[in-house]
Amino acid sequence: MDYTFFQHYWWFLVSLLGALLVFLLFVQGGQSLIYSIGKKENEFNLLLDSLGKKWEITFTTLVTFGGAFFASFPLFYSTSFGGAYWVWMLILLSFVIQAVSFEYIHKKGNLLGKSTYKGFLFINGLLAPILIGAAVSTFFFGAEFTVNKGNIVDFVNPTISQWTTGWHGLEAVWGSTVAFHLWNVVLGLAIFFLARCLGSLYFINNIDNEEIQGRSRKQLLINAIAFLVFFLPYLVKLLLKDGWTEQDDGTIVAEPYKYLHSLLTNWWLIVILLAGVVGVLYGFITGTFCKNSRKGIWFAGIGTVLVVLAVLMTAGFNSSAYYPSLSDINSSLTIKNSSSSLFTLKTMSVVSLLVPFVLAYIWAIWRKMDKR
Repeated sequence: MDYTFFQHYWWFLVSLLGALLVFLLFVQGGQSLIYSIGKKENEFNLLLDSLGKKWEITFTTLVTFGGAFFASFPLFYSTSFGGAYWVWMLILLSFVIQAVSFEYIHKKGNLLGKSTYKGFLFINGLLAPILIGAAVSTFFFGAEFTVNKGNIVDFVNPTISQWTTGWHGLEAVWGSTVAFHLWNVVLGLAIFFLARCLGSLYFINNIDNEEIQGRSRKQLLINAIAFLVFFLPYLVKLLLKDGWTEQDDGTIVAEPYKYLHSLLTNWWLIVILLAGVVGVLYGFITGTFCKNSRKGIWFAGIGTVLVVLAVLMTAGFNSSAYYPSLSDINSSLTIKNSSSSLFTLKTMSVVSLLVPFVLAYIWAIWRKMDKR
């Protein structure tokens, strides 16, 4: 268990947390469907009560994902969260208004009124998946920053990472090279429609109401088609595009078909990816066409975790630069040049052994909340 092992181990854990987060965005997907599925007041209350039992798990996973990144790969945290702060602040703001809405929407005499908080929930369901998807896409399509570790001894300006545009993260969806960053928007929209599919499947599984289930199955079909329209071209583009590779001397060079090579080199990633695709498609098909089936959320959910896990691990494994720099190729971040010290990674790895117990706790709480 050398330094390289712990770097890869922690990239796997970060990727797993990111995959779980994408699955748990079914809450945001459900919120974006409240106007389409909850036509009547009692139906809306059913949707809200169902989502209200789960939204905190999504937010907690988001915070844990950020915390794990900070502890294991602090240079990414300081570069992205410090430079691309507008996109992260918008994500955080959307979750803040979500929390406020769930807290006050049912309270009598609230200041803004029920319809306003209902709109806030829709905004969170719309913005959060798109912005998170666009931010994750920069793992492959890069961002505009430079890194100079020598600045740490500069007492006047000890900032290691510098953002080279005034957009500070918003260029991920709109900037000087609009055509290039368009692919970040494509992934953001794919995650948005995937979240809506998972939200529909969750309603089918969690709410025993024929009208809600009927509308949910209809929305599932529409959003599944939209998801495939955006995700499949993105996946093809990803496999055919150039990537960045760190050489033995630490320099970084461009490599044609980098991510395709990474998959072919690690056959087990292909197995995980294909298993995930089968799970997602099976969940969509049973949820749409099998009227007696209500378990599609688990097939599609597990499939989503597997697909996202394989994609994120491809971003960091095989000496890939998981955060390419568009301003200076040698400023690109890899799991080797951006990780914490060996002592820190080893110490945290001991703590990470508690993760299965945390997952068991989440599952127990999930079951307990659904029994009420």
